[in-house]
Parts: sequence; structure tokens; C-alpha cells
Amino acid sequence: MLLPATGAEARWTQGLDTFGQQVGHTAMAACASQGGFDLPQDAPPPAFIRLFELPDLDFIARHGFSHSAEVPLPAAPAATGRSGSPDEVRRCQDEGAAAVGVLRGTYASLQAAWFKELGSLNDDPATVEALAALPDCLAGHDIEVSDEDGFFRHTDTRLQSVAPADLPRENRVLGSAYADCMRPVEAVREPIRERLRTAFLADHAAELDTLRETLVPSLRGAEEQHGVRLSFPAP
Repeated sequence: MLLPATGAEARWTQGLDTFGQQVGHTAMAACASQGGFDLPQDAPPPAFIRLFELPDLDFIARHGFSHSAEVPLPAAPAATGRSGSPDEVRRCQDEGAAAVGVLRGTYASLQAAWFKELGSLNDDPATVEALAALPDCLAGHDIEVSDEDGFFRHTDTRLQSVAPADLPRENRVLGSAYADCMRPVEAVREPIRERLRTAFLADHAAELDTLRETLVPSLRGAEEQHGVRLSFPAP
């Protein structure tokens, strides 16, 4: 969950990150319920956020880009009909942020260090060479772009402009093309990431030994305290 090296492993990371969102969301809602007011409905609900540093190609090939697995949430408190004052809302937002901080404080710095390490792949010669072949492969799918960022811009444009009835088909076509053309890139990057992780594990052995003892109990305790469940997107 903390140190993913493949797209499939990133599903575990998405679950962990989303669990933090659920904890914060639920703590805020409980605070407002106890205060007898409703929170503004301007915040998006918790969602699985895919990690494109570690593309989950099997998921993308099946679902495309606009689909995300649903996040299970506890039942919302009954509406009171009273809007909270700015101070009341801010207090509950602070309580939600504090609950997230308690959970993530045990692992956030180590996870951030790992993702910074993953950033080194951007300049890796083998990765650069593999990505250089991406435009030709996408052209074989009738997608003319110059690089991966160009593909994402193309995807955003297509999904925003296509007729609603055609959106599922277009989404699958784009997802299938991307997965097909990125598999050779991931075949290069995954072994490099795994070697980086082996070194990272050795360099941070003491911190990881502590987390092996404390992380799961911390997650289970948060589940019990806030009434949410750790869950993960399925491919």
C-alpha cells in the first residue's frame, strides 16, 4: 500500500489514500450532526484517485478514463434543515483534518519519499526510449499525438465533446489504446521500480519495521472509531 511499484499494486495505495478521505469526511459529518447543523454540499465525496505515475493498465483497458470504482460510505446523518455558521463549519473541517492527520501522520512522510524516488524514472534512459515509441503506437489506433501528455489532452477533449450516448464506447476505445501502447513502457519501468524499492526498503528499514507493527492496527482502529471500511478498487 505504501510503496507501490506496479499499476496493480497502486490499487492498494488508492484504497489507503481514499480511506483517509473517508475518515475526514465521516469525522466532519459527525461533528456537524452533534452540532445540529448541515455541512455545505460543495465538497466532492471521497473517490479513488488513480496514480498515473503507476498506470493500472488492466483497469484502464476495461473501464477507460472517466469511470472510477465507487467508494462505500456510511449512511449520511439525517438533514437538520439548518446551515452551519462559518465558525461551526470551520470547526468541523478542522476536526476532519485532525482525524486525517492522526491516521496519515504515521506514514505520509515515508510514502512521499517513495513517490519522490519514483520521479527519478522520468529521466531514466530506458524509460525515455520506451516512451519515445508511444506516438507511433497510438497512431496505429488513429490517435495522432506527440507524447503521453498530448494523449491525455486528446482524451480530455474527446470525452468532453462526444455525445453522451457515445461516451462509454469512446471511453473504452481510448482506454484500450492507451493500455495497449503503454504495456511496453511498463514492461521497462516495472523492473526498475522494483529495484528502486528494494534499495528503498534497505535505506528505510527501521521506519518500515515500525510501520509493519503499527499500520494495520492504526487502520483497524480508525475503522472502528469512524465506522468506515478500508476498501480497494477492483480491476
